[in-house]
Amino acid sequence: MMLIGVDPHKSTHTATAVDPATNSDLGSVRIEASFVGYRQLLSWSRQWSERRWAVENAEGLGHHLALWLVAMGESVVDVAPAATARVRQLSRGGRRKNDRIDAAAAASVAALHGDARPVYAETHADSLALLDERRKNLSGNRTRSVNQLHALLRELLPGGAPTDLTAPRAATVLRGLRPVTATDQVRKSLAKDLVSDIKRYDAQLAENASAMDELLNLQGTTLRQIPGIGPVMAARIIGRTGHAHRFSTAAAYANYTGTAPVEIASADSTRHRLSRHGDRELNSALHTIAMIQIRMRGSVGRSYYDKKIAQGKSSRDAKRCLKRRLADLIWRVARQTLWQGPLFAGLTSERV
Repeated sequence: MMLIGVDPHKSTHTATAVDPATNSDLGSVRIEASFVGYRQLLSWSRQWSERRWAVENAEGLGHHLALWLVAMGESVVDVAPAATARVRQLSRGGRRKNDRIDAAAAASVAALHGDARPVYAETHADSLALLDERRKNLSGNRTRSVNQLHALLRELLPGGAPTDLTAPRAATVLRGLRPVTATDQVRKSLAKDLVSDIKRYDAQLAENASAMDELLNLQGTTLRQIPGIGPVMAARIIGRTGHAHRFSTAAAYANYTGTAPVEIASADSTRHRLSRHGDRELNSALHTIAMIQIRMRGSVGRSYYDKKIAQGKSSRDAKRCLKRRLADLIWRVARQTLWQGPLFAGLTSERV
């Protein structure tokens, strides 16, 4: 099996073929970052019947090429830039650096050090991640527009507008408002524009949620059966988790979500502290789910929370324990295409 390392840049990509047995450079090619260049690269690589591609930073500058190679049926792995830098620094040749050396370093890492991870074709999870990112942007824009509208209404109305103001209600208020000064007329005009913006954002957010729901139905996930998880939350979890099978154990997933406590041990002293690492978006989603379940009397999550409180744990520690168990549950559900039987079948409050 020939390894072909790729050092990607914005306008060009450099590929180097490395024999894994001898770690020797067997040739290199530089192409433009275009579909024509991609085809040239693939034609050049066909001199080796068995090959594997090691693309440096396949989540960044090498993302498009890596996905294109996967679509062409090629085997591709992603190599982190930090890993190739270590190989380059420890290899012979001093501190020399060029694209060909970087490409060879990427292949060396993939072959010898095991720091590479497979690149998969895009799935519904990637689509959900895009929809989730769009939703966050829409929500942020809507919040800014609402804040601006409240600021204008404070200057147009005595006491301002109620905090639960909706776009239709704001439109009704503005229709009955008669500005006295020229400046107030400008304020009213701007407020009407903001109301229109909020209505548009509301419609786009509804369309976004509908698109998420449709993709979740196509994927066949059962995450929405877990109390506290709706379409938006399920889309966020799946989108940010990606391929669940890349986490070999529930502990690995808990570490990724930042719900696994960090052990601090020295001599005879051992303690655990809160992890500040991991995906903070996933950690926030798990916190929201935990809070919802705690408020649901009779739920399995609430029973687990009450059990931890009875054991003498503080409310904060009990919430963290519940988040850790929810991470385990979500990991198991995410690794299954379809859930067999009732969601909580076989699960006790100790395992939730």
